[in-house]
Amino acid sequence: MLLNYYIYAKLLYMKINLCPNCGSDAYIKSGIVNNRQRYKCKSCGYFFTVNKLGKKIDDYYVNKALQLYLEGLTYREIERILGISHVSIMNWVKKYNVKRPYKTDYHPTYKILNAQELAKYFSDAANLTGAGVLVTELGDKFMLIKWERFKD
Repeated sequence: MLLNYYIYAKLLYMKINLCPNCGSDAYIKSGIVNNRQRYKCKSCGYFFTVNKLGKKIDDYYVNKALQLYLEGLTYREIERILGISHVSIMNWVKKYNVKRPYKTDYHPTYKILNAQELAKYFSDAANLTGAGVLVTELGDKFMLIKWERFKD
């Protein structure tokens, strides 16, 4: 009974449905590589191993990173704000084919504020004039992005 439970749990952990190359469900075991079972597809001859369970970043952070990228922040700035690797952000920009507008006369400045600081910021009339301001939620805080014209 215990052995059957172990085999069932192992099959759930290392579940394989289809060959990643051709999509066939006809495959056989073909050795072990790096302590992981290796398989060979009978249809196309492709060798593959089980997919490892990797770390997945929530879609909220992917969307937020791409929004910040479009607003003009650099990869490293987004990394510092969200705590996600700049390489991951670059990969998302490539994957989703996100393009920034070319040759803008404005550059973004940003501040991270809590709700009280944001209310205080908007209560000052001097902060309401000039370039546009975007406020976006960032976890339990808010990011305020303001565009300023480059000085010639």
